[in-house]
Amino acid sequence: MLQKLNLPEYSFKIKSEGQRKYIFDNIRKRYIVLTPEEWVRQNLISYLVKEKKYPPSLMAVEMPLKINRMERRADIVLFSRLGKPLIIAECKAPGIPVSQLVFDQVAGYNLDMKVNYLIVSNGMAHYCAKLDHDKKSWEFLKQIPDYPSLLKNHGDL
Repeated sequence: MLQKLNLPEYSFKIKSEGQRKYIFDNIRKRYIVLTPEEWVRQNLISYLVKEKKYPPSLMAVEMPLKINRMERRADIVLFSRLGKPLIIAECKAPGIPVSQLVFDQVAGYNLDMKVNYLIVSNGMAHYCAKLDHDKKSWEFLKQIPDYPSLLKNHGDL
């Protein structure tokens, strides 16, 4: 039984092979081992696509990054139509609390990309921060902005 998350319910293609379950990732176009973190990631992707109107074609999942010569992967990166990274989302399993450490992790990913928004979710709690790179400050938003409002507020997307 999969854990109920603090997101709308979506239907997924799930299959079993032996003791393992797999979930179909519509962005990567393949089945992925269904871990608690992957369950959160797939639900957040569905939320961003269905509720917030982000085009799936402008998403990268498990995007490789190099930070201080170390290989890392960003869970979800949302891009503009011009290919500019806009949002980095970090997903954790429901049992992992969203802590300062998690924000430090996703902020580290942003050193290179310089996105304007960071999202962190464990499926139960979701946080979105808007960054101001000039002022070197950030603020938490009450909700994740939808794609049409980002287009309206940032004409260069």
